[in-house]
Amino acid sequence: MESHEHTPTSPVTRLHARTPDDIAAFVPLALGFVPERSVVVISVGSPGGMSARVDLPHDPDDVDDVVEALLRPARRNGVRDVVVVIYDDDTTVADEAAWALHEELTAAGISVREVLRVHDDHWYAVLPGAPLAAYRGVPFTRADHPFTAQGVFDGRVTHASREALRATLAPDDGATRATGDALAAASALPAGALASLVRRHVGSSTTFSTSELAAVALTLPSGARRDEAWVWLARADARRAVELWSDAVRRLPGPHVAGPAAVLAFAAWLLGDGALAWCAVDRCREAEPTHSLADLVVQLLESATSPDEWTTLQPRLAASGDPAA
Repeated sequence: MESHEHTPTSPVTRLHARTPDDIAAFVPLALGFVPERSVVVISVGSPGGMSARVDLPHDPDDVDDVVEALLRPARRNGVRDVVVVIYDDDTTVADEAAWALHEELTAAGISVREVLRVHDDHWYAVLPGAPLAAYRGVPFTRADHPFTAQGVFDGRVTHASREALRATLAPDDGATRATGDALAAASALPAGALASLVRRHVGSSTTFSTSELAAVALTLPSGARRDEAWVWLARADARRAVELWSDAVRRLPGPHVAGPAAVLAFAAWLLGDGALAWCAVDRCREAEPTHSLADLVVQLLESATSPDEWTTLQPRLAASGDPAA
């Protein structure tokens, strides 16, 4: 299956992109990494919004699947205006994807403000009516753009690629050995203890000790105990929760990483960082392919459900008695 990210835009990405240079600088901020061989749709001109990315296929016959994967979240979120950016050289597939997506979005009543192709630090116009030089390629420097500076100011990290983002969750060999040793003497936490422990660390922006992490790892496989780690989270907690669980994922041996990675995926969604959420889902599914909490996060991401809806979803999930089911 192709790699893809759907997510609502976060506040730093709600910038006023008026020119192709702005759009070329805006997309990596919205996604959290610089795309490669990708098709990206980002909504514009509304208070909220969404971004969606799908790998560009190698076969033109697969373009229809890409179009549908991008059209679905746009419809679900009532998007009315978008920009489309294709990351690739001047290939048949890139051209087919650009025009097919433009046609289908327009047919769905969604206005396509701009279609660009980006490759090797140049942007290229696709739609008719641009100056001739725009079809030949206009150089731009993302690092020097004001949007990039604003992202740094807001504490957003834009990674060089999706793989570079994924690498931030790679295991730390020394730390995983230490946690593995601690697991031999650890036991699962009693009811209520995980929630208290996680609240304390999120509140103080600290991380689990090795012995705490071992106990957490043994507690999270239980659905009811696992829910203590995330159902109470609010958006104000999300960044600190992401830091806590990212650290936990890096320090855990593979057989114990699924639960913490799933909690991280949820926290990343709550933060509005869809790309990190997808990477955390990947880490979870490497250890446990059918994890219920990861499946819930995937539903939220694929529908581009806004974290702003969590205040409505939270009491419903808590009342169900089985939030991650």
